[in-house]
Amino acid sequence: MNDPKSSLGEVRERIDSIDRQIQELISERANWAREVARVKGEGLSAIDYYRPEREAHVLRMVVDRNSGPLSDTEMVRLFREIMSSCLAQEDPLKVGYLGPEGTFSEQAVRKHFGHAAYGLPLGSIEEVFQEVAAGHADFGVVPVENSGQGMIQITLDLFLTSEARICGEVELRVHQCLLSQRESLEGIKRVYGHAQSLQQCKTWLRINLPDAECIAVHSNAEGARLARHTDDAAAIAGATAGKIYGLKTVADAIEDRADNTTRFLVIGRSLFPPSGNDRTSLLITVNDKPGALYDVLSPFAKHGVSLNRIESRPAHTGKWQYAFFIDVSGHIDDEPLQAALKDMGPVAMQVRVLGSYPVALP
Repeated sequence: MNDPKSSLGEVRERIDSIDRQIQELISERANWAREVARVKGEGLSAIDYYRPEREAHVLRMVVDRNSGPLSDTEMVRLFREIMSSCLAQEDPLKVGYLGPEGTFSEQAVRKHFGHAAYGLPLGSIEEVFQEVAAGHADFGVVPVENSGQGMIQITLDLFLTSEARICGEVELRVHQCLLSQRESLEGIKRVYGHAQSLQQCKTWLRINLPDAECIAVHSNAEGARLARHTDDAAAIAGATAGKIYGLKTVADAIEDRADNTTRFLVIGRSLFPPSGNDRTSLLITVNDKPGALYDVLSPFAKHGVSLNRIESRPAHTGKWQYAFFIDVSGHIDDEPLQAALKDMGPVAMQVRVLGSYPVALP
């Protein structure tokens, strides 16, 4: 008869042996990462070694190889942290985001760059663009779209005047919590939150806190900071913000849509080569005349380029002039996209490539 204690001991010994092998292989990988730095040359910073197309390729191979029991998301997260730590051996990447600490933007930074990157919390989305342009941040992460509330207009408008390039995208599943010093809904008179988050939870708020005043602030983490100073206030934010600012979770998953997801863009100063599964973002301005939009879009159909998204904004270059933000499948170096842009030249006032970047991973 097998001794259960003996069997358990054998299992634990096997796990310990695997742990040793994993640690040895991670150390070997880190040494090879240093070799990459040596081959590229001395005196370079982390941004010179960072290659999003290479990381995306590696992580897609992780997904392709994965046979469980861990999910694709968990495997990608583990490998992302390994790559993040290897890259940061000499000098970690500096990544700006909408602060303060505890925002969903910070979560997006960690999902895309890992915890070895240095997060730089900033006061506004505009500051993120400014710090990247000035070189004080290597990259920035900014929200651009929510699955329920649509596009975040301030982010789009900043691309009209900024030279920032889009280097990546992050999709973050967003769970909103009601955070407070109180332990129940009773006595809550004010609810702080970012305007987008208040909208994402408006049905829940109407049913559960119909008399509370909803106050929009520039970030959810700022709302959490305000709520911790009064005993009759609450904030809508992620669970992480509750831990950081010492608030209790009165209710969780209060978002109105079960699939509530926010898409973030990674902005930088350069374009990167193809990864094999890419998206390209374009900014196109047109003259105010009949058929102008058709003339711009028809070359995509002619050359078999799939449109993922189109959004219009006032162009800021003249009255009744509009800019179109267009996302298409493929990389700017792909021949079909090059042919479509060539055909578009005579009919568009301006065509600017905002970025070609890997499609978001799980």
